[in-house]
Amino acid sequence: MTAVREALPENRYGRSADQRADRKLKIIGAVLGVALLGTVGWIGYGYVDGHGLSGEMIKFRIASDDRAEVHLEVRKDRDAKGYCTLRSLSEEGAEVARKDFRFDDDSDRIDRVLTLRTTSRATAVELLGCTEDDGASS
Repeated sequence: MTAVREALPENRYGRSADQRADRKLKIIGAVLGVALLGTVGWIGYGYVDGHGLSGEMIKFRIASDDRAEVHLEVRKDRDAKGYCTLRSLSEEGAEVARKDFRFDDDSDRIDRVLTLRTTSRATAVELLGCTEDDGASS
């Protein structure tokens, strides 16, 4: 007995519809992938470049029962103006001080030791964030 072929010979009658559809899906996937990478890159660049004022708390020291000293480093554009908000917490976690410190200097890096007056003994100090005068925060 002879074997009977059920399928057409490959490549004899050109590409099948499935192969054309696969190629279109690959092209669409590649275009969408490039668009997604471009969008993520654009958002990332805007995030990194868009911060006109940012601060970092280097260290803090509880100087007395009613005072805490904070070493703060602020990086900003030379013409940017804004403020950073600091708060101090008691041992129980209650807020015992909160203050905004202005940074209007014509410098791109400011290094200062600031003093927070507290209502009772503090055990921790937090940098809540920095805000540029036009409303952008970091």
